[in-house]
Amino acid sequence: MGIHTPAPAPSLEPALEAQRAELGDAPPRRRRIRPSTWAGLAFVAPLVIYLALLYAYPLYENVSMSLHRFTRATFVTGQAPFVGLDIYREVIGSPQFWPIVRQTATFVIVSLVFQYAIGLALAVFFRRGFPLSGLLRGLFLVPWLLPIIVSATTWQWMMDADSGIINRLLGVFGVDPVWWLNADHSLWAVTIANIWLGIPFNLVILYSGLQNVPADLYEAASLDGAGAWRQFWSITFPLLRPVTAITLLLGFVYTLKVVDIVWIMTMGTGTSQTLATWAYSMAFGKGTSAVIKYSQASAVGSILLLVALVMGFVYLFVQRRQED
Repeated sequence: MGIHTPAPAPSLEPALEAQRAELGDAPPRRRRIRPSTWAGLAFVAPLVIYLALLYAYPLYENVSMSLHRFTRATFVTGQAPFVGLDIYREVIGSPQFWPIVRQTATFVIVSLVFQYAIGLALAVFFRRGFPLSGLLRGLFLVPWLLPIIVSATTWQWMMDADSGIINRLLGVFGVDPVWWLNADHSLWAVTIANIWLGIPFNLVILYSGLQNVPADLYEAASLDGAGAWRQFWSITFPLLRPVTAITLLLGFVYTLKVVDIVWIMTMGTGTSQTLATWAYSMAFGKGTSAVIKYSQASAVGSILLLVALVMGFVYLFVQRRQED
C-alpha cells in the first residue's frame, strides 16, 4: 500500500485579489507608455525647446533685469543689486511716461482703425471678382513684402519738407509745405506710413474670411430687396466678427511693438516717440555719448508685454462669450 499524499490546499490569493479589486484596493498596475506616445513627445520636444530657449528664457531675463539696477559695469559683471519694483516706479513717475503713453495710444488706435477700414473695403471690393482682380490683389501686397528699411526710407523721402513729392502735390492745390518729420508732426508722419504697411495684412486676412461667407445668403438678401449697404451690415460684418477679432488683436500687438519704421523715419524724436522706441533708445542709446539705461528699458518692455497679454485675455474672453 502506497503512502497517501494529501492534496495541497487551494490558494486564497486569487480570491483575495478579486475581493480587493471589488473594494477598490487593488494594487496599482504600472502603465506602459505606448510607442505612439513616445512618437508624439518626440515631435513636440523641438517646439518646447524652441519656445523655452527663444521665448521663455528671454522673457525671464527681461523681467529679471527690470528688477535689478543694471549699469554698464554691472551688466558686464552680472552683480546688479536687486531693487524690486523701484525701476517701475521710476519709469512711471518719469515726466516722459504719460505723454509717451498718449502718443503710443494715438499711434496704435489710429493705425488700427484705418488699416482695418481700408483693408475691409478692399476685401469687399475684391470679393466680387473681375478681370485682373488677382493681379491687383498681388500689387497691394507689395508694401507687405518690401523690406522695412526700403519702405521707411521711401516715406522719409516722400515727406521731405523741401523736395518731397507729398508737399509738391499739396503745392498744386495751393497748400503750404508741411514739415512732416519735425517734432510736432512726426507722429502723424509715422502713423501714415504704418497704415500703408498694415493695409495688405488686413486685406489678406479679411478677404480669406469673406470666402467662408455663403453666397446663398447674399442671393436671398437680394431677392428680399436688400441693397449693398444692408447686405454688408446684416451679413458681411456680423459673419466676419471672429476674423475681425483676431485681425485687430494681431494688428494691435504688432503696432504696439513697432520700432523699425519709426526709428528709420524720425529716430523717435518729438511726438513720434512711443513706448517701444523709448525702450529701444534707453537700451541702445542715441549716439556714442548717450546714457544706457538697461533696467529702465526692460521695465518698459515688461509693461508692453503686460498690455499685450491683457489684450490677449480680452480676446479669449470675447471669443468664449460668443461661443456661449
